[in-house]
Amino acid sequence: MARLALPFVFLQNARRMQLKIRRNERRLARYMDKAFSMGDEEFVANYRVPKSLFNEIYEELRPYLPVAKRRSDISPKYKLLVALSFFATGSYQKLVGSTFGTLMSQQSVSKAINDTVIALNQENILKKWVKFPQTRSQRDLIKRRFYEKFGIPAVLGCIDGTHVAIVRPSENEERFFNRKHFHSRNVMIICDADLNILSVDASFGGATHDSFIWNQHSIRSHLITLNDAGENVYFLGDSGYAQRTYMMTPIVDAAEGSPEELYNKMHCSARNVVERTIGVLKNRWRCLLGHRVLHYHPIKASKIINSCCVLHNICNQFRKNDHYDFDIELRNQNESSSEPPEARVTGPSIAELRRGIEKRNSLVQQLWAARR
Repeated sequence: MARLALPFVFLQNARRMQLKIRRNERRLARYMDKAFSMGDEEFVANYRVPKSLFNEIYEELRPYLPVAKRRSDISPKYKLLVALSFFATGSYQKLVGSTFGTLMSQQSVSKAINDTVIALNQENILKKWVKFPQTRSQRDLIKRRFYEKFGIPAVLGCIDGTHVAIVRPSENEERFFNRKHFHSRNVMIICDADLNILSVDASFGGATHDSFIWNQHSIRSHLITLNDAGENVYFLGDSGYAQRTYMMTPIVDAAEGSPEELYNKMHCSARNVVERTIGVLKNRWRCLLGHRVLHYHPIKASKIINSCCVLHNICNQFRKNDHYDFDIELRNQNESSSEPPEARVTGPSIAELRRGIEKRNSLVQQLWAARR
């Protein structure tokens, strides 16, 4: 009798498992339908993109998302939906999994976020959506947009650093503890006049100064090469960066009504673009806001930051959400160190500083002569 009972038990267990799988499938399908039954404004409030753009993002990432191999596996489309919910809110994974439209366990939410982050960090995706101009015609287009909007010639981008809070790391904790007394990644952002991110570097801890990150970056060498070749290009940066031929910074204590004051006003107006870019990025993808705190290993946090930058540029490219209001919380413009850039210049850079000041003086006179 015992031998006859064993096959019966196995069959019963298999049947129960099959019924459980079917129930899970129906449940996930039901909640997916509920998510897409939302009105477009409600969908944007939860996932930060309209439904039409969500489908385009999914088609873009589908080749890089793991294919469901079993009937019980979560579909790639549903994983993307869950990841967008996390990026948009920054809530804990358990809460994300229990929200309307994305019902699943914490472990499944973690897997969905990880798979989506890996897809968004694929080299093909990063290079397609976050790319610095490589040709003369591409650079001329960006410079033209800056000149049309702000009246300053030869500007190739605006640069700034922003802190993204992370949980205290277990290793090398001192590298991530910033001067504002919390742990973070110090993220270098370079943008164009239309709030598109041209380059992002999230590989440094919060203890690292903005100017140090910039000095290690390959784009700095690229700008030097372009200027040496006779192409007039430079970035606009705050006083946390050293004045160079490829970096225009404000002039301290400019006299009222002077050409230097006009330059400062125009510089501030144009450089505000990067403040706005960071504000839109963080308020669209709120997992990056300071009070959210990314509870991940620093390397994983960097990949999440990259992912949000890719999604930011995709949203800008398709212009699907221009009619939705995002609260833009501009960061304090005095966030940078008040230490003058000359104090951080070392050795042979003094000659570079002099050439940079000469070029800035020439720009000051050019803007003063062209004033209306």
